[in-house]
Amino acid sequence: MSARPQLPDRLPRTKGVPTALDGLLVVDFTRVVAGPACTQTLADFGAEVIKIENPDGGDDTRSYEHADLAGESAAFVSLNRNKRGIVLDFTKPAGRDVARELIARADVVVENFSAGVMKRFDLDYASVAPTNPRLVYCSISAYGRQGPFASRPGFDPITQAESGFMSLNGFPDGPPVRTGPPAIDMVTGMSACNAILLALFARDRLGRGQHVEVALFDVALAMTGFYGMAYLMTGVNFSRQGNSPNGAPSVGLYEASDAPFYIACANDRLYRRLVIEVLGRPDLASGEFADRRSRTANKEKLRAILTGIFTKDSRENWVTKMKAANIPVGYLRTVEEAFNSPEVRERHRLSQISHPAAGFVPNIESPLRLELTPAADPIAAPLLGEHTKAVLRKTLGYDDARIAILAESGAFGTIPGDG
Repeated sequence: MSARPQLPDRLPRTKGVPTALDGLLVVDFTRVVAGPACTQTLADFGAEVIKIENPDGGDDTRSYEHADLAGESAAFVSLNRNKRGIVLDFTKPAGRDVARELIARADVVVENFSAGVMKRFDLDYASVAPTNPRLVYCSISAYGRQGPFASRPGFDPITQAESGFMSLNGFPDGPPVRTGPPAIDMVTGMSACNAILLALFARDRLGRGQHVEVALFDVALAMTGFYGMAYLMTGVNFSRQGNSPNGAPSVGLYEASDAPFYIACANDRLYRRLVIEVLGRPDLASGEFADRRSRTANKEKLRAILTGIFTKDSRENWVTKMKAANIPVGYLRTVEEAFNSPEVRERHRLSQISHPAAGFVPNIESPLRLELTPAADPIAAPLLGEHTKAVLRKTLGYDDARIAILAESGAFGTIPGDG
């Protein structure tokens, strides 16, 4: 069994430097992947995100099986950084009342429940907007909140399958393949974050908030990209091409004598540089291989030639030569190899941060960098109900007597609030 990697402590950000979303209050009703990915980005850049969970087990990702430290799952830890966690039981009137009070003070609400759940508890946009007209309310779902498919349940792999996206992944002689990481969920989370920021920008001009929606299916359809557009332009039903777009032989995975590497000579200029400067084969830059369309038309022949050349030397030698010629090339790495790579180390992508139960948990930095308003110092994902009392005191001004009454009413289930 592999040993847990040793990670450095994270260097704190410069004191006194603002974050981009200072003062923004977000009430987060989301769970699993797309919603939490969205709200984590908001939290990373300074928004106060209050994550509301069901006291009976909380977010489903808390019990995901990939790995855990002191009972905290890798999935939950990776998606809920910088949030404050509370528990509310919406089946109890007192729990719903607390939720409505938080929404009344919020700038943003994000939810990804099944259709009708928020409405059943009078927490949908139509119910809460009159008391907070500046609210930006984001709904994330599989097929949207309107129309004949609104009630259909759906998850990342279902929308990958139904949108045509999955049909583009894999090899021509094999079945369609879903992406390993939940790509549609993650891009939906990014898209929802964009929609929220757009609505906040519009609020500054219009003076009011609005309801915004993002659907996994819509995102998956858009992710077919130029293959989808090419179908609309030609009627050709594009399918799987393996590791090369349209089978282009100058883009893809090749085996050196000892290990695989990936090249991306997607235009004529880069291709000529490869075959002339690196391979010493100017004959491969003319005639039937002179331009991209010709190379694609003769792809099997050219791929066989390139394969024969690359197997005669080591990967390190090829990569060194290509980097010297400024050709896009990379190692094919495992997760372990990638996370121990010089790129990760020199770019300070990984660290460890303190955690109340595990002592420390790993931290993967936000991929977004802002020079004047950098990301906040990361705080580990909350324990279930960890900040319930603190949030009610600070955000809603409740005293201990009122919190005790709420606890007696069952508003927090059986989970004790923060100590």
